[in-house]
This record gives sequence, C-alpha cells and structure tokens, in this order.
Amino acid sequence: MVMPTRYRERLQLDSKSIIILTIDTEERCLLLYPLPEWEEIERKLAVLPSFNPAARRIQRLLIGHAADVEMDNQGRVLLPPLLREYAGLNKRAVLVGQGKKFELWDEAHWEKCRICWLEEESNSTDSALPDEVKSISL
Repeated sequence: MVMPTRYRERLQLDSKSIIILTIDTEERCLLLYPLPEWEEIERKLAVLPSFNPAARRIQRLLIGHAADVEMDNQGRVLLPPLLREYAGLNKRAVLVGQGKKFELWDEAHWEKCRICWLEEESNSTDSALPDEVKSISL
C-alpha cells in the first residue's frame, strides 16, 4: 500500500515512519495508527483487568494482531499477509481517515458498508444518536 502524500511527512516526523496495523473487531478492516497513538492505546489495553474475559479477548485481538510496519521513503507500506487476509484486501483498497488513526478497507466491502450506513442514517431519528453526537455542531 502507498500512503497518500498528504500524510507521509507527518507520519515520518511523528512516528519515525513506523505505523502499527491491527484488526478492527467490529468490521473486516484494518486500523492503522501512528506509533505514538498506538503506544497510548496499548498502555490503556495493558491495564484492563486480565480476569475479565471480554477485556482479555480485546487485548488478545488488538495487541495480538498488532504489527509494526515501516513506511519507506516513497510512502510504501508492506501489509502482513494475515492482516491482508483478515480485511479481505486484494487489489483495490480505501484508506479512511478517522482523526488519530486510519481505517483500511477492501474497496468493494467499504462501498457496501457505506451504502448501508447512509441508508440507516437517512432512516434514523435524532433520538437514535448518542447525546455526545447531538451536541456537535457541523
């Protein structure tokens, strides 16, 4: 995968070109974190109670699938086969910015989900939104 030019310099400065890839436990996509962001998440995951089965499962999935990858000078990142397979990544992929992280989707799966989400959103009422979202002015 080639990281878009607009993000390369920032990742090179902030992360020394190191990106952490892991799985998304809700959807078949990958999460890409700049190294400093991942270190913060990893710290939070590490302090979860290990005797709580749900917390332990999340630790195993997110930390266990995490892979450090280095972006080369041309912005290329080599995706590990296990993670590519998990997300169903073939030739065409979509990189979606999500604030402090990115999501990497197979293009066909992204389009299918995007259409579904747009349809759900157009059919939903304001009462379905969490209060935190209702307070945001767009």
